[in-house]
Amino acid sequence: MDATGGMDISSIRVIGAAVTPAVMVSACGILATGLDNQIARMTSRTRDMLKEWRALPEDSPRREVLRLEVGILDRRHRLLARAMAMAYGALISFVVTSLLYLSQRRFGVPDVLPVMSFSVGVVLLGGIAVFALASLRLGRAALELEKREMFGVVVPPGSGGERRP
Repeated sequence: MDATGGMDISSIRVIGAAVTPAVMVSACGILATGLDNQIARMTSRTRDMLKEWRALPEDSPRREVLRLEVGILDRRHRLLARAMAMAYGALISFVVTSLLYLSQRRFGVPDVLPVMSFSVGVVLLGGIAVFALASLRLGRAALELEKREMFGVVVPPGSGGERRP
């Protein structure tokens, strides 16, 4: 009996090739859950800010800060919604990859198709990272608005440092 227990080595490769994308499907599911949680928190925070904005007097300076922050949250929400769509696109791509690998012997699927499908999924994962990083950057901008209002801290655009007025 050989090291594979009598199983054809090419069968093990096919199983491995099919399982790898399945693991990526799981990773995409975890990413989608995290993105969904962030989107839900942003939606809730936006509603709270709008409620606060409506309750403030027309001449309150806080209304302008809230207006700017809601704009930032809207942009972040859009970025994360795109990242979520990419997560589901990647998930579908990895499922298709598994199906292609599993059907290679039976239907003569060319080797290049599962590799292309897997590559699309990896590119989409990279896109998710880019959109998530852009969202984090906007989150920082919202915090700077709060700091400016609460503590009088002025952060010049494009500067990493802080200075007091």
